[in-house]
Amino acid sequence: MPLAKNKCYEQKQYKNGLKFCKMILSNPKFAEHGETLAMKGLTLNCLGKKEEAYEFVRKGLRNDVKSHVCWHVYGLLQRSDKKYDEAIKCYRNALKLDKDNLQILRDLSLLQIQMRDLEGYRETRYQLLQLRPTQRASWIGYAIAYHLLKDYDMALKLLEEFRQTQQVPPNKIDYEYSELILYQNQVMREADLFQESLEHIETYEKQICDKLLVEEIKGEMLLKLGRLKEASEVFKNLIDRNAENWCYYEGLEKALQLSTLEERLQIYEEISKQHPRAISPRRLPLNLAPGEKFRELMDKFLRVNFSKGCPPLFTTLKSLYYNTEKISIIQELVTNYEASLKTCDFFSPYENGEKEPPTTLLWVQYFLAQHFDKLGQYSLALDYINAAIASTPTLIELFYMKAKIYKHIGNLKEAAKWMDEAQSLDTADRFINSKCAKYMLRANMIKEAEEMCSKFTREGTSAMENLNEMQCMWFQTECISAYQRLGRYGDALKKCHEVERHFFEITDDQFDFHTYCMRKMTLRAYVDLLRLEDVLRRHAFYFKAARSAIEIYLKLYDNPLTNESKQQEINSENLSAKELKKMLSKQRRAQKKAKLEEERKHAERERQQKNQKKKRDEEEEEASGLKEELIPEKLERIENPLEEAIKFLIPLKNLVADNIDTHLLAFEIYFRKGKFLLMLQSVKRAFAINNNHPWLHECLIKFSKSVSNHSNLPDIVSKVLAQEMQKIFVNKDLESFNEDFLKHNATSLQHLLSAPGCSENGKKIKKQVQRYMKTGKDLKALTVWFVSLIHDCCCLRYKYPIANNSFFDSNFLLVFRVATSNCPKHIMKYSRLAYEGPN
Repeated sequence: MPLAKNKCYEQKQYKNGLKFCKMILSNPKFAEHGETLAMKGLTLNCLGKKEEAYEFVRKGLRNDVKSHVCWHVYGLLQRSDKKYDEAIKCYRNALKLDKDNLQILRDLSLLQIQMRDLEGYRETRYQLLQLRPTQRASWIGYAIAYHLLKDYDMALKLLEEFRQTQQVPPNKIDYEYSELILYQNQVMREADLFQESLEHIETYEKQICDKLLVEEIKGEMLLKLGRLKEASEVFKNLIDRNAENWCYYEGLEKALQLSTLEERLQIYEEISKQHPRAISPRRLPLNLAPGEKFRELMDKFLRVNFSKGCPPLFTTLKSLYYNTEKISIIQELVTNYEASLKTCDFFSPYENGEKEPPTTLLWVQYFLAQHFDKLGQYSLALDYINAAIASTPTLIELFYMKAKIYKHIGNLKEAAKWMDEAQSLDTADRFINSKCAKYMLRANMIKEAEEMCSKFTREGTSAMENLNEMQCMWFQTECISAYQRLGRYGDALKKCHEVERHFFEITDDQFDFHTYCMRKMTLRAYVDLLRLEDVLRRHAFYFKAARSAIEIYLKLYDNPLTNESKQQEINSENLSAKELKKMLSKQRRAQKKAKLEEERKHAERERQQKNQKKKRDEEEEEASGLKEELIPEKLERIENPLEEAIKFLIPLKNLVADNIDTHLLAFEIYFRKGKFLLMLQSVKRAFAINNNHPWLHECLIKFSKSVSNHSNLPDIVSKVLAQEMQKIFVNKDLESFNEDFLKHNATSLQHLLSAPGCSENGKKIKKQVQRYMKTGKDLKALTVWFVSLIHDCCCLRYKYPIANNSFFDSNFLLVFRVATSNCPKHIMKYSRLAYEGPN
């Protein structure tokens, strides 16, 4: 009977398992049988009844605390709730009672590698190897443990010992054996055993499936060993195999040790003749050639691509735009092409032969639009793209480019309009659909963006929910920014937490691969996966979501949202009878609208639940448990916003420590919590990254003043703060430090606004703006970023009123619009002010 209930659990026959448990426990002799109670709890957990499950498992453990089964079951229960540390403790207690239990050791090893307890994982894998020396997973797991601990010698010994047990004929290609050899070679390369790696790959070359990787490893190792002639032959063969891989050209140049520019260009010319259809041997010399040689090569390159119509041509050449000389040559060549094509259908008026097709002029104009957009000359860019659209009004790329130009100008609503026009030309193009949704979100058109995405999401459910289910994080991070700009902090925080859940799920999903990869021998991919998971939250999507969440929580801490009903009571006391009636009528309409919206959402959720396909069977779905619902109203009225902000900050401090924003956000949190040593740590780390950052200067001033205002700090803390601040302030007082900062950054309005004394109130900022406007010949002297920064300082930080138009008048908005031709990259959140005027 006990075996039957265990078998039912293993075969996921949970209801039958409960029947057997009931039969055993109904016998008075076994009513308190600990292991049966524990198994009943585990079965109930699989049916989604967590509270009952914990009750039975704990009861079983109390009745038989020396049973390894009870401890193992308790560990399984903790593991199902993602409490891995607690589960490890339970497994260790179970092993004290049954030290050679294979299943418990396997489960423990999975948790140890999941939690990156590498020392513990090594010990557990050693026990498994001793107990099951004939199993492949025992050897591989133990070797991987040493590899991850960077004990390469031991890892290689274990892998070689295991390889020798594999009976694979010399000429037979076996995928799993091939992966083992490649993994062994990877460990050698990481250990800097270059000669051994080369000999190893040459010895087992015939038994490796991935022949391309074999050649790449040979080339890399030969370079490392200084055998340049052999390396050059390898890289030439690789280029013959794939002439578009830039890494092969880099390797060939290193192997040939070409000393002069002429030699380098000669090599590319020879390869170009051998591979006339390849782009790379004609594109790479453009990085090297200067002056007239560059003109000659660029002329040939452009003509070929314009003639055959190559839309990504500008993208191919964009990396050259760091060099002003090359930019001017490109501009001269292409503008001459355009003028000549308009008059005689040739690239040059001095040419004869077959004329260029009309499409050549189209692609030249398209290129010029991209060129001038890159240079910030938006009026010219619009002229060229409009001319191209006039000739061919059915080409998606043209409307896409026009939208992009308007985005760079800062007119995001116009950008969204033209991107919508582009996607209307091909409604089946998912890329354009996604771009259109993104542009709509940038223009704060959230509802329209959701409707746009709904064309490609599952029917029967809202686009927002389906995109969250698909972990579409580009959409969610753009939603976060849009909600944040609109002041809908609850909705923004909901999206932030959804992104955080995605990263948690990705981390948790690796659990399934710990056994799978050893069974399938995909060892290189497995190690890469583990290393990726270790730095997963370095990803830009997480950083954007975490930064927005921290900013919002700081704002909510500084300005907590009031209870709406209380606020309405306060407001109603100051209203006349007519105004009160009007307000109540408005509230009733809002409540009715909210009720209808809630009913619509409820109906939608029900429809979704009916139509949604089940991805897992019922038992697994119930076992996974329901996630806590994210309600925007609760999120934006949280009691401890700083604690929530710290949860988002910790991964950034661990993984994105090279970004100054991480430490400045940390300072803002600790400043509000009054943690002086942590504030010092944050400004020191930020100071090491960029000691002239304007936000850092603000933080240093605040920090210094805060320390001065707290005279009751412990002596040791005061001593440490004084010593470290002397290093930062270079023994200057606060006023001198601030004056030096202003003197060294006299031409940067951004820095001036960050310094106390230049931004204490709106009047001083206004004088600063007027001074900057006088320095230029026209209004373009004031860049978009500076104007937007002024708006930020006046309206958001210093509460200088915008609505009265005393400062942000029509002239200011004109300045803002004209200034867009200089610095477009930082104006997303200010475009509504520029193009719609103040609210």
